[in-house]
Amino acid sequence: MANLRLRSRQWVVDDQGDIIIGEGRAEILETIQKTGSINQTAKIMRMSYKGVWSKIKVTEDYLKIKLVATDKKRGSELTREGKELLEKYNLLKERCLKADDELFKEIFD
Repeated sequence: MANLRLRSRQWVVDDQGDIIIGEGRAEILETIQKTGSINQTAKIMRMSYKGVWSKIKVTEDYLKIKLVATDKKRGSELTREGKELLEKYNLLKERCLKADDELFKEIFD
């Protein structure tokens, strides 16, 4: 049999299937954390500022927490809750990928 691999992605969604956090939103939060700027994040991700901000707001509104704090002088940074959400998502992704790999090997090996 050919050398096969499994590719998986994780999204946390609401009851209607709307994304609360997934790889894209995690990348937005990580890039804000690195750059300290929503505008710079939008440029790096080739998105509009409004697009980046609206994704953040959807998640904030659903979870009823503030993920990103903005200040005209200091720029943008993740709040404690934003950092926690990013850490939890990354942990979920890591564990899901490990479990997926084990299941894939069990079935295809």
